[in-house]
Amino acid sequence: MAITHTWAVANLERETATGRVTTVHYTVSSTDGVYNTGAYGSIGLDGDVVTPFGELTPEICVGWVKDHFGAEKVAEVEAALEAQLSKMAAPTMASGTPW
Repeated sequence: MAITHTWAVANLERETATGRVTTVHYTVSSTDGVYNTGAYGSIGLDGDVVTPFGELTPEICVGWVKDHFGAEKVAEVEAALEAQLSKMAAPTMASGTPW
C-alpha cells in the first residue's frame, strides 16, 4: 500500500502590530491506509513576510516549513513516520498476560 504524508498548519503566531508571522506550528499525518501516525512541531521565522496575514494560505505556510527544513530533512521526517507505520503493521514487541 502507498503511504501518504499530509503536512498541515496547526497554528500561527504573529506580531499584532505588523501581522508578521513569527512561528508556524505544523503537523505531519501519515497513513498506509490501515495505520496512522503523525508528528507535531514548530519553527520560528526570521525576516519579513511579504504576504499580508489575511492572504496567507495553508500551502504558503507549509511551504515555509518545508523550505526551512529543506528536502533532506523533510524526507527524514517522512521516513521516520514510515518506520513507525512499519512497526505498527509488524510489531516486534507486545505486552499483556497470557490469561
